[in-house]
Amino acid sequence: RVHIRPNYINLKGDGRAERNSVTGMDGIGCSKYYSTYGKGGLTGGLMVLWCTHSVCYGFHCIPRGEGHDDVFSALYCYFERMPRKFIYDFACALAPYCMAREPDLFRNTLCICDKFHGSNHSSCSDACMMTNYIKTDPSLDKYNSSAAESGNSAMARIRKSMSYMTQRHAIIFVQVFLSLWNRVKQRRMHDSL
Repeated sequence: RVHIRPNYINLKGDGRAERNSVTGMDGIGCSKYYSTYGKGGLTGGLMVLWCTHSVCYGFHCIPRGEGHDDVFSALYCYFERMPRKFIYDFACALAPYCMAREPDLFRNTLCICDKFHGSNHSSCSDACMMTNYIKTDPSLDKYNSSAAESGNSAMARIRKSMSYMTQRHAIIFVQVFLSLWNRVKQRRMHDSL
């Protein structure tokens, strides 16, 4: 770990799931909501951090359900310097969440909704949509904004096996799977050069 996540006592509800199950809104106008997580004794699962080549940087166990606190905590705890660009399907909420807690640390991070999910955020600000940034900075179009989706689909291969494991064994299993996944990806990238 690089940092230990502090409690922000002056921010109401800090560290709790940010979703409102009644309205499906998170307080900023975004309707992204995961009502299926946390039901039937299930955990929230894993959040995997991917580069745009679908190479895994790391993973974070989610106790209840995906939310911006999980992403913020993973970035804050495990990255010495924040990435310059962070492509995430819920970037509309992540950027203000991070800036309210650590504005100096995240001051140079651009949080962008990927192209695929951006169209589902019709009530969110255009300021977080990758398609709008590409209009002014065409170099952003070279990034595979769906890399996380393809990486996460690979994680579906091991989901059932993990569900029968203890947490300790599941974490070891995921770590081995992702190490092998990364090695294959890196060899393919090297071979294509």
